[in-house]
Amino acid sequence: MNDTPPPSGPALRKSLGLLDGVAIAASSTAATTSIGIGLGVTAGVVGLHLPAIMLLAFLPILGIAGAYSRLNRVEPNAGNGYVWVGRSLTPWLGFLVGWVNIVATIAFLAYTTAVTGSAMIQLAGEAGVHRVAGLALDPGSTAQTTAVGILVLIAVTLTAVTGVRTAARLQTGLLIFEYAVLLGFCCYGIVTGPHAFSLSWFDPFAIPSASALAQGLLLSVFCYWGFEAAFTVNEEVRDPRDASRAGLITLVTMLGLFLLGSIAFQRVLSEDELAGHGAQGLAYFGDRLASQPLAALPLVALMFSAVASLQAGVIPTARGMFAMSRDRTLGPVWGKVSARYGTPALGTLLIGALATAVAALALVIPRLADMIMATVNAVGIVVALSYALTALAAAVRFRSLLKEDWRQGIRAVVLPTLSALSLLALGGYLGWSFYTSTDHLEVSADNGWFLLLTPLAMIASGFLAAAWAKWVRRSPYFHSGQGTDADAPQLLATSR
Repeated sequence: MNDTPPPSGPALRKSLGLLDGVAIAASSTAATTSIGIGLGVTAGVVGLHLPAIMLLAFLPILGIAGAYSRLNRVEPNAGNGYVWVGRSLTPWLGFLVGWVNIVATIAFLAYTTAVTGSAMIQLAGEAGVHRVAGLALDPGSTAQTTAVGILVLIAVTLTAVTGVRTAARLQTGLLIFEYAVLLGFCCYGIVTGPHAFSLSWFDPFAIPSASALAQGLLLSVFCYWGFEAAFTVNEEVRDPRDASRAGLITLVTMLGLFLLGSIAFQRVLSEDELAGHGAQGLAYFGDRLASQPLAALPLVALMFSAVASLQAGVIPTARGMFAMSRDRTLGPVWGKVSARYGTPALGTLLIGALATAVAALALVIPRLADMIMATVNAVGIVVALSYALTALAAAVRFRSLLKEDWRQGIRAVVLPTLSALSLLALGGYLGWSFYTSTDHLEVSADNGWFLLLTPLAMIASGFLAAAWAKWVRRSPYFHSGQGTDADAPQLLATSR
């Protein structure tokens, strides 16, 4: 490979180890939130086949993770996919990967803000508080849940400013509690649940339709989304290989938790109960297994998971925008490193502000369950696109291995290519099914044109922003496709 070292840029402070990376990636993936909310949403599409869809979605994601890991070994960069795709494919697609990850995460933060508020309002109800200042509390109201969640978002953003080490310590504590509660209740549910276990739960061919299979897979991809957060802090780990290890450890852990959770939910809840409780699914699951106050523990775990994923969402987004700012594809404000904390502090605050604004805009969808469905579908499509482009970048970059070592070539080229093509096919098929499902546009989670227009708007805005960066900012990134990286000259020299 002819790897010309990219230019050096401002450096982030190196303070993280392997466990810190795992904590950040696991918090970003938010297994408790995905199980508590995502399983119900997915069950509404695929019925009682959650284990099958989670296993099936894991296969392309594993290929994607291998591509991330291999690329990270030769070029650690806070921009990861943005840099790798720009270098191996084209700067336009590289910028698109960076951009859609930003807008998808901001949309995710808006959705998680409401989820956090919902969990807190549900906890207040369990404690007997049903009205505040004459207002009846409703955990399904987007307005109420967003207002409460925004206060939490502000707090975690301020914590993220002080550094990823502080954030990782907080998230480690939250994760220990979450997983202890999740494992305890899920294992108890599997043992005592009233619904008989069935091998048909693992049969993907029993899913009602091809469109349900495609939508279920993308919803599951959304659940796995976040493992790559370990790669966004790869310039802040003491050993770049720890970022790769953290991402893969997180992904395998998520698979185990999702399988455990999906089996437990289907043992305890009927299909109608699974699909009908949405954001309150985990609380309902807890109520079916225990009485108060123990029944409130899953709800507390959901709240902790949502808080941790808010913070974990702010951190990688700020790092990605920091990397893009170094290349002048984004404004200089995103590239300022705090002398006190060694972090992109101002960019982190601005990410929190943008997420707050988008959360407020989400109030046009009045019910929380509808907002969740619309957000998850949109984010699932653009995340699939980002993953696919990154995997293709790995296949192009390491294509010479097919001649040098066919075993390495299969892992480095063939598997990422197959993963990428499967995700692109899924996204394309789902988009077509949305387009043909209706004949008018309506701001509603069950309107196909709205569900298609949202990710298309995210992608189109990326090309507009890329044009501005190329012809107005005159970013050198669009000439070489290479990203600025303070450590790249040394790392590339030692990786040959």
